[in-house]
Amino acid sequence: MKQLIPILFLFFLSGSITAQRSDTTDYSKDLIQFSGVIVNGSDLTPIPFVSIMISHSLRGTIADNNGYFSLVAAKGDTIHFTSIGFQSSDFVIPDTLATKRYSLIQVLESDTVLLSEHQVYPWPSKEQFKEAFLSLNEQHNEFERVKHNIDMASQAEENVDVVKPGYASMAYKYQMQQYQSKLYYAGQYPTNNLLNPIAWAQFIKSWKNNFEE
Repeated sequence: MKQLIPILFLFFLSGSITAQRSDTTDYSKDLIQFSGVIVNGSDLTPIPFVSIMISHSLRGTIADNNGYFSLVAAKGDTIHFTSIGFQSSDFVIPDTLATKRYSLIQVLESDTVLLSEHQVYPWPSKEQFKEAFLSLNEQHNEFERVKHNIDMASQAEENVDVVKPGYASMAYKYQMQQYQSKLYYAGQYPTNNLLNPIAWAQFIKSWKNNFEE
């Protein structure tokens, strides 16, 4: 009896190994080299780096930058293609293939997502906008603006009254010379007229003429 147990164990073990080899042989007969190119459905340009997975398994690959892929799969397997910005797609490898290779041009369509309209405001809410708008004192701002303009006009009149009639022409010539000098030396350093003898001569001559008048 003790000798019979080892014999039965070896018999069942050999039968299990034979069955596993048979299943492996049958599965290897269904394996094929599955390859192809993935393109965009709108313009047929290659889609790079698409994820290709065999459904219900952990096996798969990623397409290269030209959209090309290649992997070992079995007849009847479902291949799942996914890529950001495109709709996912499945392809079932025919189980009636007579060859060990199968090529495919897989087309993926763009996945368009429509977002709802949003309006951006500088205030967090409409209530805060209303509060900020109502807090503006337009009447006060307008009054300050008018008062400022009147003050500027009064100051200009006072400056005109200070200039004596005898010096009016001299003041005008001086302002015109300053304006011309500003245009002439635009973009460069102006000369120092304190060291310019011609400028001093013109100033003295103009002063004498106005003084005699």
